[in-house]
Amino acid sequence: MTRIAYFGPTGTFSEQAALAFADGHELVPAETIPLVFAAVRAGEAEFGCVPVENSVEGSVSATMDALAADAPLVAVAEVVLPVRFSVLVRPGTTDVKTVASHPHALAQVRHWLDENLPDAAVVASTSTAAAAVGVAEGRFDAAVSAPVAVHHYPLAELATDVADVRDAVTRFLLLHKPGVVPEPTGADRTSVVAVAADRPGELAGILTELALRSINVSRIESRPTKERLGEYKFYLDIDGHITQQRVGDALAALHRRCHDVRFLGSYPQAAPSVERDAADPDTSDDSYAAAAQWLAGVREGTRA
Repeated sequence: MTRIAYFGPTGTFSEQAALAFADGHELVPAETIPLVFAAVRAGEAEFGCVPVENSVEGSVSATMDALAADAPLVAVAEVVLPVRFSVLVRPGTTDVKTVASHPHALAQVRHWLDENLPDAAVVASTSTAAAAVGVAEGRFDAAVSAPVAVHHYPLAELATDVADVRDAVTRFLLLHKPGVVPEPTGADRTSVVAVAADRPGELAGILTELALRSINVSRIESRPTKERLGEYKFYLDIDGHITQQRVGDALAALHRRCHDVRFLGSYPQAAPSVERDAADPDTSDDSYAAAAQWLAGVREGTRA
């Protein structure tokens, strides 16, 4: 049976995301995000499911760092989940003095906690599910958890559908060892991480390579390379698929001008708002093919 490792323990949003990919596969929790990557790299699981960004708190740094380090893994699918929390307590609890959860979760219910549990001390945990485990073991009074956690632990719901930002979502990636890229669908995303050369205007140059080919950048952010001060990796999500000529041409251009470029996958967008993959006429695959044919003729002396 195919195994999907996910950021656990059981009862997390990562488990809910993994269920979207399950299709009869076995789900295997891993204690940390790096351990999800390690399980896939070691062949202990065929796929890994990890959070990559949240619409309120931004990127998940552990996932970003793991994507750029060690043996490559590539994204083959994504899912976007609405973020609604449950506040779980031991049955019969009436006095809540401590509330635990992952820092990202706590940040997304800060106003709710201030209004409903103003006297409770807030404690950070390694995951929302770890907080639920802590409540079950008596270490905390309440946990801000994914709704699925109530099905795994002997806890009761003090509150449900909790969120300061009603439209908050988290995006998750399904990772696999490099291999055959999923077929283009017409609404795809391609992700890369590039280490820019240390010269003036380099980021502008990277973005220009994409703009010249009518490629939309849906996300860009930087993180330090951790090798020297002032050197950064740029993570880019762009609309399009690597099999498209304009996207492949742009990535080749980035490879020429950057110290390093790592391909992180081309995969269907979970919820495309518009059909963005349609290129301008002068950057379509047909246009590239016609230009290549013309150039070959000029070089061969058969046309001018």
